[in-house]
Amino acid sequence: MRIGELAQRVGVTTDTVRFYERAGWLPRPARRDNSYREYDEADVDHLRLLIDLRRLEMPLQEAAQVAAWCHSGHCADATAQLPGLIERQRTQIAERIERLRALDQRLAGLQAHLRAESRLVPLVQLGACCEAASAVVASSEGGCACCAAAN
Repeated sequence: MRIGELAQRVGVTTDTVRFYERAGWLPRPARRDNSYREYDEADVDHLRLLIDLRRLEMPLQEAAQVAAWCHSGHCADATAQLPGLIERQRTQIAERIERLRALDQRLAGLQAHLRAESRLVPLVQLGACCEAASAVVASSEGGCACCAAAN
């Protein structure tokens, strides 16, 4: 099959196929007499696994290694390494979720502060840019004076 059919079957663009091939993550296919790439079912399986691992946000190097092991018949290596890779990925996701929760709390506080109309001052004034800018900076430093006084 040609590159367009491979890309379509896996659900990616031909540019994506070329990228993985140039980077060495997808084996270079045989070429026809007219220089067109000629892919087979093994290439479909290899690329599909690589893309699916990337969709799980596995780092490219690790996803490519697992796909290469499977493609070259070293399935025992892939089977042995994949659980650890998944565990590490889940740990990173849990850490990212915690950072996002903290960010959401900070944004909620900042949003509440900026909605309190009595605290807002005109945007153009001498000195600091505006109360909104001051509130953003203060929120990263633990809160602003007006909110601390209100609590």
